[in-house]
Amino acid sequence: MKDSFRGMQKQNGFTLIEIAIVLVIIGLLVGGVLQGQELIENSRVKQVVKDFNGTSAAMLAYQDRYGRLPGDDGNAAALAARGASWGSNQLAGNVNGIVTSRLQDTFNGANENDNFWRQLRASGFLSGDPADAGLLALPVNPWGGLLGITDALMGNGLGGLKVCASQVPGSAAIAIDNQMDDGSGATGRVRATVGVASQNTIPTNVALANNGAYNEDNVYSVCYRM
Repeated sequence: MKDSFRGMQKQNGFTLIEIAIVLVIIGLLVGGVLQGQELIENSRVKQVVKDFNGTSAAMLAYQDRYGRLPGDDGNAAALAARGASWGSNQLAGNVNGIVTSRLQDTFNGANENDNFWRQLRASGFLSGDPADAGLLALPVNPWGGLLGITDALMGNGLGGLKVCASQVPGSAAIAIDNQMDDGSGATGRVRATVGVASQNTIPTNVALANNGAYNEDNVYSVCYRM
């Protein structure tokens, strides 16, 4: 019997040192993944801030060059006469001094919403194809939502033309508001509306609850007064 036990292969487990090394490696891997996710999220926030500021700058540059607001500019023949990039299918606005885009138009390209983007592209102030119309005219933001505009009053009566991003995660909405405004989604130039995941939620004229406090578990449509 003893001889039979001697012939059996000895079974060895992991030592404490080996287990510690494995745990350290797992910790480094998890930490690297989390840090990578944070870097990606930060880059998305920076991109939306850049998009908001860039859209505002493009609008002002257009107004300075042509004396009219993009989207409201017209008529079609006058626009087409500016050059081939405008195209015969370029839509004209009603030239009333207002870029008409109701709250419900923000993310569907209706009224002068799509004209706004198309005219900025045709003039070279934004990249993209000016022939894209309707919903196709709206840029896509880093979270897969859309960029749109509205001139309607929203949350606590913020007027004027606003550029909005949909499907913004709560943590990103907090970062955007802190970088561009006062950190509250109910005051200042940045206003927010609680959204539905994977949907382009229409902004509302109701102020964000809890004095504009964001919740990281929510998604938002975030708008910036240009």
